[in-house]
Amino acid sequence: MKSVFNYMVAPKHGRSSGKKEIDGKELLLNTDTQAHEYTSRLGIIKALPLATPTELRVNDEVILHHNVFRRFRDVRGAEKNSKAYYSEDTFFAQPDQIYAYKRNGEWYCLEGFCFLKPIVNKDPLSLEKEQPLVGIIKYADKGFEAGELVGFKPNREYEFNIEKERLYRVPSKDITIKYEYQGDEEEYNPSWSQSS
Repeated sequence: MKSVFNYMVAPKHGRSSGKKEIDGKELLLNTDTQAHEYTSRLGIIKALPLATPTELRVNDEVILHHNVFRRFRDVRGAEKNSKAYYSEDTFFAQPDQIYAYKRNGEWYCLEGFCFLKPIVNKDPLSLEKEQPLVGIIKYADKGFEAGELVGFKPNREYEFNIEKERLYRVPSKDITIKYEYQGDEEEYNPSWSQSS
């Protein structure tokens, strides 16, 4: 089966990331189906859209929006699938819901998105552990390069955990400045992000 405008994707490790296996036992991290933080955001492309040219290929691993695989409760409390649902292992993903893909062991951003590593806040008077609105580009689209120190608009970052590293997805149009390195910037990657 193929879609005219959407990708067909399958969840890579199931629809939820709210479970973890430790020493052969399953640990339940979340029981709330509404929490988007525990919805899987990794998928595998099963079919490409018929009407849209794309750089993606079948079997590419992709990072996508949490609403693709999400389950939720409606106003009556009944559990529902997202509108992307086709079957338990097949979902529709609109082109703007896919942010990056992995090929040959490397991640590549789709046009319009970058993934940034937060940096440690060096301000001794601040209670924040990471410096707000600043990050180091980890995965870049065509307008930027990995390793650049940049600033971005408020409330434009969206948190992802990619290969045991906490990153922010930021639309490229919302990156407002490129900074010069001072030499003392330190990446902020809390220990909990390395356990997934």
